[in-house]
Formats: sequence, structure tokens, C-alpha cells
Amino acid sequence: MQSCLDRRPHGNIVLVTGGYSAFVPAAMPPPIGWNATLAVSLSAADRSIGRLAGEARHLPNLNLLAALFIRKEAVLSSRIEGTRTTLGELLASEAGAPVERSPADLHEVGNYVTALEYGLKRLDSLPLSLRFVRELHERLMRGVRGDSATPGEFRRSQNWIGSPGSTLADATYVPPPPSELMNCLASWERFLHDESLPPLVHVALVHAQLEAIHPFLDGNGRVGRLLITLLLAQRGVLPQPLLYLSAYFERTRHDYYSHLLNITARGHWEEWLVYFLNGVAAQSNETIGKMLRIDELLKDWKVELERERSRLPERALEQFVANPFWTVGALAERMEVSYPTAHRAINRLVGLEAVSLVGESRRNRMYCAQAILDVLGEP
Repeated sequence: MQSCLDRRPHGNIVLVTGGYSAFVPAAMPPPIGWNATLAVSLSAADRSIGRLAGEARHLPNLNLLAALFIRKEAVLSSRIEGTRTTLGELLASEAGAPVERSPADLHEVGNYVTALEYGLKRLDSLPLSLRFVRELHERLMRGVRGDSATPGEFRRSQNWIGSPGSTLADATYVPPPPSELMNCLASWERFLHDESLPPLVHVALVHAQLEAIHPFLDGNGRVGRLLITLLLAQRGVLPQPLLYLSAYFERTRHDYYSHLLNITARGHWEEWLVYFLNGVAAQSNETIGKMLRIDELLKDWKVELERERSRLPERALEQFVANPFWTVGALAERMEVSYPTAHRAINRLVGLEAVSLVGESRRNRMYCAQAILDVLGEP
């Protein structure tokens, strides 16, 4: 049982049996005060993400670049939750190199990649929905530190947000009690399909409302950030998942959490939207710069390969875009050629200084396109 302590336009604070209070958000969409600052931020974000989409459609290696940016998003979204895996470590690990990083951290980031790639494919057969969200969560939490928190299932008990060691009595934020959870989620699901608002505004509201509902015992933030990418894909805003918005959230982490809390505490939706839209503009521009720099590197290398009789070195080079780390054996298998043929292709790229040998193992030598990795890692 529960009683309402405080009714507010953006939601109610309720007293729950057990003596604690929790927040039950109002149905979406909220009333938004469209001021000049918000209008300018939306205009700038629309222009920047539109330019990103336009530039991306002209790139010959778009699918390969998208694989890199998916992994960058996975690394940074997981870092917000406390992992310390770098993009280079994730890519090297995927290529089979030994990495001095916690296997648990690598597994957690790897699950984010798996969940995002699964979600992008799943959009072909299932629209975004509560079922879709549960499927994402199950893949995200499978076999990691939060797998005891019922992967793929909405919570049946109360959770809360606070500093380590905090309780319900002194929590920073307590989301809806279990008795209200499914009502809140049903309302949120209906809003998922509401296309009456500009797409970027809709995405920002969907993300914030899921954070307020906090439907899982663990993994809520990562699921919410996954949905940003998937909603942009579903609404056709970007041709590929190129916007790694978690970079912005991670470097402005204090502001990220403050704005989310100010929504539930004070209904400050306009400030959240300005913050979110500014992030979209910043990250769109950053992605454009990185895409064009990598494309220029490829063009320069391919000019040097034009006199080659075989396209194999160029095909090998393209694989170093999808992942800058390769062994000869793995590359031979991917390209469906013999080991000596793959070795000759890599040696040609070494001669161009496009790739270089890393590590000391003679049995399974690893090569890296360091210049591509450097572009991705630049702030």
C-alpha cells in the first residue's frame, strides 16, 4: 500500500509501506517551455546530425567504420558504470591478443557490443517495445557482474540510487515501487511510438524517462544509452550507428546525473533537453572529423596501392578499418585466402607504414593500423 505525499506536474512522491518515499513519474510527454535557448540547441543539433548523416552516405567504408564507432560507444557507456577497458584493449582482445585488463571488464564491454548489434538487427523484425528492452537487457547482463540481477526481467523489488552503502532511507533517488512499475512502463512504451515530437527531442525524453523508472535491478543506464542509438536508427535519423553520445555523457558525468535528477526533483525538462541536444551537436561534429580523417588516410594508402596487380592488399587494408588489429591467420580466414597470401598482403601494408607489428609472439604475430587507432582515441 502507498499514499501520495506530494503531487507535482512531473510526477508524484508516494509513501510506500516500509516507511520510505519513492517517485512515480507522470506520463509522457511532459509540458515543455519552448524558449530561445532550447530552440537554438535543437536547430544546431539537427544541423550537425544531418551533416553527419550526409557525410556518412558518401563514405565507401561506412559499414566498416560503423563497427568501430559501435565499439567506441560500448567502451564509453560501460566506463560511466565503472569499467576501465580502453577501445584499443577491446579491439585487441577481439583480435585474439592477450590484454592486461580485467576479464570481467572486457566481458561487460563485449556484452554491450553484442546487445547493440543484436538490437540493430532485431529492429527488422520487432519494433522498440518492452519485449525488445527485455531482450536487450538479457544480452547486456549475461554472464557479467550484474547477472544475478535477473537478466531480461523487470524488477520485482525496490531499487534505489545513492552513494556506496546508502539505504532507502538516505538514497539520492528512489524510483517507482514495484506496484507502480508496470503502469509506468506501459505509459513509457506508448510514448516510444509517439512521433509527434522532433526525433532528437523524443529520444532525449525516452532516455530520461527510462532512467526515472529504473525498471531493472542493474544495467538501467546502459540499456537507456543503447536505446538512444536504436531510436535514431528506427526513426531513420542516421544511416548507421555513428553517434557515440556516451563520450559526451562520460566527460560531463556530473552534469549528466545532475540534469536527470533535476527532472525528477523539479521537472527541469528544458535544461535536460538543452544539455542533451548540445551533446548531439558536439558528438556529431566530432564523429564527422574522425570519419573524414580516417577516410583521408585510406585514400592516401590506396593511391600507393593503385599499381598493385592484385586487390588483396587493398582488401586487407579495409579489414584494418573494421578492427585495427589482425593476425595473419585471422585475416586469411576472414578474406578466405591462404596464409602466405594474407602474409604478403600484410607485408605490403607494412611497407606503406599503414600497419606495423605489435607484440613479441612469433607464432601468432599481431599487426595494428596505429594511425586509425590514434584518430579514434583523440579527444
